[in-house]
Amino acid sequence: MGKGDKRTKRGKMIRGTKGNSRLRASKKIKAEVAEKPAAKVAPAPAEKKTKPKPAPKAEAKPAAKAKAKAAPAPTEKEVE
Repeated sequence: MGKGDKRTKRGKMIRGTKGNSRLRASKKIKAEVAEKPAAKVAPAPAEKKTKPKPAPKAEAKPAAKAKAKAAPAPTEKEVE
């Protein structure tokens, strides 16, 4: 019972389908919500006080140095 199950709510959500386990919203509810006037109006957001940004540092970081490749491991012939 999981994402691939057609009969469960989760399976319906994954597939994007509706049915007995996941019903569509009724038209009555949608109409009631649309008819209600907006009682509260949000006040305009006040201007945010921001701190001044510090000036960028004059010194730049040194570039990363390239790593030297390690010598390959000696073969059996070289070891003898």
